[in-house]
This record gives sequence, C-alpha cells and structure tokens, in this order.
Amino acid sequence: MRATSNPVFKNLPKQEGGGYANFGSGVAGAGQLGQQFGNQYSQPPQYQPYQQAPATRSMTIDDVVTKTGITLGVLSVSAIISYILSSANNSLAPLFVIGGGLVGLVLVLVATFGRKMDNPAIVLGYAVAEGLFLGALSLMFTSVEFGGVGGSALIGQAVLGTFGVFAGMLVVYKTGAIRVTPRFTRMIVGAMIGVLVLIVGNLIASFFTDGGFGLRDGGPIAIIFSLVCIAIAAFSFLLDFDAADQLIRAQAPEKAAWGVALGLTVTLVWLYVEILRLLSYFQSD
Repeated sequence: MRATSNPVFKNLPKQEGGGYANFGSGVAGAGQLGQQFGNQYSQPPQYQPYQQAPATRSMTIDDVVTKTGITLGVLSVSAIISYILSSANNSLAPLFVIGGGLVGLVLVLVATFGRKMDNPAIVLGYAVAEGLFLGALSLMFTSVEFGGVGGSALIGQAVLGTFGVFAGMLVVYKTGAIRVTPRFTRMIVGAMIGVLVLIVGNLIASFFTDGGFGLRDGGPIAIIFSLVCIAIAAFSFLLDFDAADQLIRAQAPEKAAWGVALGLTVTLVWLYVEILRLLSYFQSD
C-alpha cells in the first residue's frame, strides 16, 4: 500500500496492474480506498470498486480544482489582511506567525488523525490560519523593522516561483516523465523525515550556539539546505497528484476533494516559505 509525503494523503492503494494514469483520469477496477477518509469510504473486503450512496456522486478533477481554488482564495485573502494589519502594527506580526502557525498545525493534525480531511470547515479554517501566518511572515522577511532584507518585491517573486514549480511538476506528472512508484515514494518520505530531523536539530542547537548548525543563517550551507527543501517539496507534488488520482479512480465521494485541496495547500505553503527564505538570502548578499 503506497504512502505519500503529505500527511493528509496516506495509506492509499497502488493502482492494479501497475499501470500509470495521468492526473484526473478514471480507471475501472480501482483498488481499495485509503483509510484516511474513514470506514464509510473504504472498499468492502472483496476489493470491489467504491459503491457510492444514491445521493452521492463521485469526485472528479473539476471538484479538485474548484475546492483547491476556494482554499487558496481564502488563504490569499487572509494573508493580505495579515500583511496589512502587521504593517500598520508591527507587534501583531509575531502573534500572527506563532498563532497562525500553531492553529494551522493543530487543524492539520485533527484532519489527519481525526479522519476529517473532507470537512470544509477544517480545511477553510486551516486556510485562514495559514494566511495569517504567511502574511505576517512575509512582512518579517521583507521589512527592515524585523531585520528583513527590504523590498516587498520578494513576495511577488516567491509567489510566482511557487506556482511555477507547481505548474511544472503537474506537467511532469501528466507526461509521465517521472513515475510515482513505491520506491520513489519511500525516497521522498525518507528525505522529508531527514529534513524535519535537521530542522528540529538546528533549532535545538541554536539555543546553545549562535546559528545552530548554520542551516538558516543565510550562508552557503543554508542556501544548499533551502534548495534541498525546495526540491523535496516539488517532488512531493507528484505524490500528491498521484494520491488525488487514486481517489478519483476509486470513485471517492465528491466531498473528498476537500482533503485533496488541504494536501495540496500544505505543500504549497511549505514551498512558498522555502522559496521566500532562499530569495531573502540572495537579497541580503
């Protein structure tokens, strides 16, 4: 059973016959739907295609696009409001960063372990919290009052870079240039775990040594580390696309698209933060 780097896309089945399908395509006889959407969405023991309730239609690629667009729209509005409020009152920026980040993390954990990925209130609540986080964090990276590099143009560059990487990886997935195999999945998940360990270790080391391991101080090591994080985030999009593809083939209910939107948004937020951080390194030089 295939895993994914994104916490809201886990325990999804491999496609029967080992074939490959582009994002959003439908294949008859799909495997068992992952447990993360609850037992009510799981396949019966005979591994038959998902039997939807009479009043429920199956998820489509249009549902994924619509729900993801709504989620990103809410996040963007929240981020703009956070940026404006933080600019007017600098004392709000740390509160938005810490509060928004913690609330967003809690909501992702609730959605993942509480099997509520298809709950629009949780997904949109995450979008609001992360918007507050990103807006204030963007200000702190670019405002000289917070020791930033100055120049709000970095924010626009980071946004363009984020969606450029997203679009590029979608093309890579659709063309089959890189296939999502169990081995590829294990490599990406292992890399993400390694990065997480390094980030936590660097944070702990920073309490005792100025700059910690040098992973976030803007030096050569920090630049290389950010590039590695960006690469891992980019490749994790392939796993997210594949997980969404499997849900569509398994004929998951339409509301499961909210879980797909949450997963993609989590990856986009991580990618944006890493690109913004990297750009700030070069600007400071």
